[in-house]
Amino acid sequence: MLVTYLKASRDLCETDSILFGAALAVCRIIGAKLSTAGRATGQSSAIPAWRIRIEERIAKARALIGRLICFRLGNIRPRIVRTVRMAFAGTNVSLSQPDIMQKLTECIDDLKQRIAAWGKRIRRYTERSTRFNQNRLFQSDQKRLYKSLERPMVSGTGPATDQADTVAFWRSLWSEPVNHNEGPWTEVVASQCAGIMPMDPVIITPDDVAEAVRRAPNWKSPGFDGLHHYWLKGFMVCHAVLARQFQEALNQKSLPSLFTTGITHLVPKGAEGTTHSRTSTAKKRCCLY
Repeated sequence: MLVTYLKASRDLCETDSILFGAALAVCRIIGAKLSTAGRATGQSSAIPAWRIRIEERIAKARALIGRLICFRLGNIRPRIVRTVRMAFAGTNVSLSQPDIMQKLTECIDDLKQRIAAWGKRIRRYTERSTRFNQNRLFQSDQKRLYKSLERPMVSGTGPATDQADTVAFWRSLWSEPVNHNEGPWTEVVASQCAGIMPMDPVIITPDDVAEAVRRAPNWKSPGFDGLHHYWLKGFMVCHAVLARQFQEALNQKSLPSLFTTGITHLVPKGAEGTTHSRTSTAKKRCCLY
C-alpha cells in the first residue's frame, strides 16, 4: 500500500504524513501501545499497572492497621467495629473473646509484614525494569546510556530557576532584531573567494538515503512529526521517493518548516541553576538532508 500512496506524494510533508500513518497502522495491527498525548512526545513516565495495584494494597492495609489500632485503644464506633469484624471474617475469632487484644496484635503484625513484602516486591520489580531498560538502551543508543549512567543525581534542594528571568534572557537573543555592521572585511573575503571553483552539483540517490538512515539510531527522540528512524529503516520503499524530494528541495534551496523546527530544552549550568548560562538542544528532522 505504501507504494501506491507514495506515488501520489507531492512533497516531503505529504511523504512524512504517509510514513507516520503507515507506522501507526503497523502499531495498531500488532497491538503496540501508542501515546495519546500528541505526535511529538517523549518517553512515557506513567506508573506501571502492577505498581499501582501493589500501592493500592499497601494503602488499604495501612488504613486497616489504623482502624485496628483504634479499636485496640478502646474506640468502639460502629464504623471501627464493622471494619474489625470484616478483618476477622472467615476465621473463628470473635470480638467477645478474652484474647481479642492478642488476636488484634497478631493481625496488625501480619499486615505490617505484608506491607514490607509488597515494598520489597516494588523495589525488586523496579530494579529489574531498570536493568531491562538499560539493556535495551545499550542496544539502540549506547551514547545515551553512558550519559544517563554518568549523570549525577539531582537533589532538588537548590533554588529554582526564575522563569521570567530565563524568558527575558533568551528573548534578548532570539526575538529582538539586531542590526549587524559587517564592515569592509566582507568585501575582502568575497574577492578572495571569487577564484574558487564551485563544487559539482550534489545528486542524492536512494543509496545515500539508505546509508543515512542506516547510521541513525532507531529510537532517538523524533521531531514534531513523531516519526522515529526505525520506520525509515523498515519502509525501504520510501528511500527512492525521499531521495527525489530531497533533491528537489536542494535544487529549490528550501525545506519545509517541519524539517527545520525543533524542540529546545534549557539545561542550567552550575549547582544552583541561577546563572544565565544554558545549553540548548534542538531535535531536528533534517538529518537525511
